[in-house]
Amino acid sequence: MLKILSPSMMCADYGCLKEEINRLEKAGATRFHIDIMDGSYVPNFGMGMQDTELICQIAQIPVEVHLMIKNPINYVERFIALGAKVIYIHPEADVHPVRTLLEIKKLGAVPGISINPGTSLESIKDILYYTESILVMTVNPGFAGQKFLKPVKNKVENLVALKKEMPLEIMIDGACSPEMIKDLWEMGADGFVLGTSALFGKKESYSDIINHLQAV
Repeated sequence: MLKILSPSMMCADYGCLKEEINRLEKAGATRFHIDIMDGSYVPNFGMGMQDTELICQIAQIPVEVHLMIKNPINYVERFIALGAKVIYIHPEADVHPVRTLLEIKKLGAVPGISINPGTSLESIKDILYYTESILVMTVNPGFAGQKFLKPVKNKVENLVALKKEMPLEIMIDGACSPEMIKDLWEMGADGFVLGTSALFGKKESYSDIINHLQAV
């Protein structure tokens, strides 16, 4: 079984984005990960709809969108229309997260939630029944280049145990170094969002890096 490896396109070289997409696909990337931020739910701005549309048009692999925004119900239809195949929302940012997850599924995409380091599993356990993928943040959302928060490992371990009760894909986002990927993969995680900790800005080729990450 192979790991799901999803390059974070916020870290890509936008001077040659089409070439970046082609190189990452040939290297064995599983999906592309797009971070959308509103400057309100998180104190920063990320990628936008035009970025999403362009990447979806070029990509031959699925695109997942991480909505770090308030009231995501107002935007899920637009992102799915652009071509997003997986949509992650933050339950804290939505008045009725179950309604939003059901809408995502109705529109033909995979409904997902993203949980912050400070989000307890108890607070989202009932929501998991409407979720097919969960994005576990190992850093506080909104900024790249943060350090992995070790207590999150306990949360991943508990989520892996819940997979016995419900079909649930567990993705990890934030400071995904090769060492951390190896550790959490062995613990039972299914995939990882790849940023500067493992993939971008390295001397090695994308192919060499992704092959190595699949092997660890």
